[in-house]
Amino acid sequence: MSSHPASDPAGPQRPDPAPRIRPGDDGASRVVLLGSTGSIGTQALEVIAANPGRFDVVGLSAGTNTRLLADQVRATGARAAGIAVDGGTAANPDQPPLAQALRDAGVTHEVEILTGEEAAVVSAGELGADVVLNGMTGSIGLRPTLAALASGATLALANKESLVVGGALVASAQRRPGQVVPVDSEHSALAQALSSGRHERGLCAPVVTGRSEVSRLIVTASGGPFRGCSPTQLAEVTPAQALRHPNFAMGRVVTTNSATMVNKALEVVEAHLLFDVPLEDVTAVVHPQQVIHSLVEFQDGSTLAQAGPPRMYVPIALGLSWPERLPQVDTAIDWTQTMRWDFEPLDDDAFPAVRLAKQACAASATHMAVYNAANEQAVDAFHDGALGFTEILPTVEKVLAAHAAGTGTPTLDEVLEVEREARAHADELIAAAAVTVPTHRAPRAVEVGEGQA
Repeated sequence: MSSHPASDPAGPQRPDPAPRIRPGDDGASRVVLLGSTGSIGTQALEVIAANPGRFDVVGLSAGTNTRLLADQVRATGARAAGIAVDGGTAANPDQPPLAQALRDAGVTHEVEILTGEEAAVVSAGELGADVVLNGMTGSIGLRPTLAALASGATLALANKESLVVGGALVASAQRRPGQVVPVDSEHSALAQALSSGRHERGLCAPVVTGRSEVSRLIVTASGGPFRGCSPTQLAEVTPAQALRHPNFAMGRVVTTNSATMVNKALEVVEAHLLFDVPLEDVTAVVHPQQVIHSLVEFQDGSTLAQAGPPRMYVPIALGLSWPERLPQVDTAIDWTQTMRWDFEPLDDDAFPAVRLAKQACAASATHMAVYNAANEQAVDAFHDGALGFTEILPTVEKVLAAHAAGTGTPTLDEVLEVEREARAHADELIAAAAVTVPTHRAPRAVEVGEGQA
C-alpha cells in the first residue's frame, strides 16, 4: 500500500494515519465505494454525478479493472484507490498497474494506492467515510463490511453474502441502531414499506425495542430465465443461457445465482437477518415483471408493497442518502398505460435453493457460510464446463450434509476456516463428478405469466 501522486509510481511509504482522508468542510457526505467497477458501483457513480455537491467520493476500491478504476478516480477526484489484484502481474496481466493506469487516465492529484486483499478493508474502515457502499460480490465482502461498521460509517449494503455468511458477527459489529441500510432492491423495498408501520427490530431500525407490527415479509423474484422449465429441461441449460437474466444486467455469479434461485435464497436469509423477522415468516413469490420489489404484511391484514422500475438506481440512491430521497433518480411508473402484474408460487421441485437455504440457516451459525462457499465453487465449475446446471444445488447439499457445526457464535477466523473447508470439499465433489456441460441446446421458451411446471 502506498500514497503518492499518480505521476510518481515509486512514491515513498508513509505512516498509517487514521482517518487517512481528512473530512471536508463543505457539508457533502463522504462516500467510499467498494466494488466501484462492478454493476452496483458504476450505477452508484451515476447517482453521485447527478447530484453535484451532495457527495464527496473519498475512496474507490475494485477487484482487477485498473483502467476503469483510474477513469473513476479522475472523474470523482477520489483521494484513495484500492485494487485487490494490481495490473501487470501474473494474476492480472491484461490490465496495467494502477499507478500506470492513473497516469494514463490523466490523474494529476495525489492518490493513495491500496493494493492486495486488505485494500477493500482499509478503504471501508480507514478513510473517514460517512457512508460505505459495499457493492462487492461474494463472501470476500465480509471483512470490509465489519470494518465499515467498526468505523461508525453508515453501511449501504449490497453485498448480501457478507451478512448471510457473517450473521452474528455483523450484528455484533454494529455500533448504533440503523447503521445498516440495505441496497438490494428487495430489501430496500422492505425497509421502505416497514417505515409505514412499527418495526423496532433488526439492523436497519433506528430505534430498537423489540416491538413489531409485522406478520410476514414477502420477497419477490423474477423467476429467472428458466421460469416454467422442468428439472429435465434445466439439465440442458448452458452457461450462456444462464447469464440471460430477463430484467437486470449483473455479474456472472449473481446472474447465475438468479437462474438457480440461489440469489433469492440468500435474499430470504438476508431479510431474516436484516429485519429480525423469524425465518418461517419470510417467503418468496415469483413476480416476473419485477415492478413490485417486495411486500410487508402487517398484523392488521394490510399488505404494503414498494413498486418501481426494475432497475437499481432508487435502492442505490436511498443507500447513499437514507432516509432522505434524492430528486429524479429514476423514471416513475406510467399509470396511464395498461399493465399486468403476475404472481406465482415458487416451484420448489425445480428450484430447491430457498428451501435448502432455510434449512441451512436454521441448522447452525456456520451452515450458511458452507452453503455460500460451496455454491460459489459450483457456479465457477459450471461456467468452466465441469458441472451441469442441475448439479449446482446437489453439490451444495452434499457439502452441507458433511458439515459438522460447532456451538455458539463463531469468530471471524472460524467462519473463514469453515468457508475454506467447504470450498475444498466442493472442489473434491466437482472433480469426482466429471460432468460435460451442454453448449447449445436450449430449454423450452416460456411466456411471461405462464405458470411454472
